[in-house]
Amino acid sequence: MSLLCRDAPREPLAELSRFRGEFYSCLTARSDALFELADAVLCGDGPVRSLAELSLVGEHRRGHGGLYAAVARGQVDEIRLRRALAEVPLPRAADGGLVLAIDVTCWLRPDAHTSPQRILCHTYGRGQDQHIPVPGWPYSIVCALEPGRSSWTAPLDALRLAPGDDTATATAQQLCDLVERLMTAGQWSTGDPDILIVADAGYDAPRLAFLLEDLPVQLLARMRSDRVLRRAVPSRPPHTRGRPPRHGGEFVFGQPDTWGTPDTETVTDTRIYGTATARSWDRLHPKLTHRSSWAAADGTLPIVEGTVIRLNIDHLPSGATPKPVWLWWSGTDATPADADNLWQAYLRRFDIEHTFRLFKQTLGWTCPKIRTPEAADRWTWLILAAYTQLRLPRPLAADLRRPWEKPSPPDRLTPARVRRDFRHIRPTTVCPARAPKPVLPGPGRPPGRKNTRPTPRHDVHTARKTQPPKRQTKKSTTPRPRRTG
Repeated sequence: MSLLCRDAPREPLAELSRFRGEFYSCLTARSDALFELADAVLCGDGPVRSLAELSLVGEHRRGHGGLYAAVARGQVDEIRLRRALAEVPLPRAADGGLVLAIDVTCWLRPDAHTSPQRILCHTYGRGQDQHIPVPGWPYSIVCALEPGRSSWTAPLDALRLAPGDDTATATAQQLCDLVERLMTAGQWSTGDPDILIVADAGYDAPRLAFLLEDLPVQLLARMRSDRVLRRAVPSRPPHTRGRPPRHGGEFVFGQPDTWGTPDTETVTDTRIYGTATARSWDRLHPKLTHRSSWAAADGTLPIVEGTVIRLNIDHLPSGATPKPVWLWWSGTDATPADADNLWQAYLRRFDIEHTFRLFKQTLGWTCPKIRTPEAADRWTWLILAAYTQLRLPRPLAADLRRPWEKPSPPDRLTPARVRRDFRHIRPTTVCPARAPKPVLPGPGRPPGRKNTRPTPRHDVHTARKTQPPKRQTKKSTTPRPRRTG
């Protein structure tokens, strides 16, 4: 396929038809049923509640039996579909660069004892504000972010984390493959701004920056407020004896007396958060040790320098008391304009949460009771392809609002509102799926015969199953800062 020409505008309808044809080519087994299943997700009335109800949608011309068989035994060429997602038009920042957000969202399956490869997933605020681990399938999803306030993103890749996977290593490999696809598709070329990758505090930012140092990317991630970084080593006087130090003085996030004078400071008035003050300190790095992700490192551990940004705002939209946000950027020598653009790019990272909510609550990503992880991957790729088909015809969608909803401009329609009109857009696009052939249902199991092959049960995996259980100790009210990386 030819490379993209980003300067030439492309018609939304033609681009949608092209993607639908390429998506159909990615379905290598039971392609017609899988393609119409994606159309049923887009054309259904209201949120998706179950797979069986999708068989009642008019755009799905097959029965519920063929629908379940397609999810269970269909085939999707994931390599080709990943390439197709990288070739569609992507949103860009004001400087023309790409901003990617990566995060892990979980498909919780607590009662699926016959489903293999489940992992204990960390959940937030379940029950009485308790963080309870729940068995499920965690997925690492990468999306391209839009520059302004929007609930739209461009999903580019999804990877299910298997038991025993190291999160930093798996994420780095996922990002390396994605960046190579973007470069092959013409989305990035020599001379363009580096691709900015935005992540939350759940990722080891210095580790990711070290693994991605050979790529034209920059990493921006939030850090916990109990971290301790080190400054660069000051110059030594001549003829000084002894081994030269590798780390300078400490920079403790919770101790302002260790910060010193910031290298940059900006004050910005925002409509939602009030006055936003951003201060940055250049060339700070964590003190690494041979443990966790660095346990297998040979020799001397590297010095991964970056810029630390502290963001303070006046108020939150919810009325809660705001806390300072600490950000770590893999670049150095940040200017005031860089610091101001970086913290605003991090706030855009929360747009990926809107995408996850749409996946689960509207498109029904986690609604089916799927048994095997391979079928879960197949259904996940269908959801990503369906969302892309919503994003491409955005200028063509009409605002079919409810009587109690406010009118919205054509360029501000949400994904849910575009989905309401997709049923009218679909007939004007390419539909390569063939009509179903009339068949008779199979005989099934003879009456009175029991199931002689029960489904095996599988245990739930943990992140570090080989480690001994930790001794239960009383949590300190004044925890010590984290002084190593």
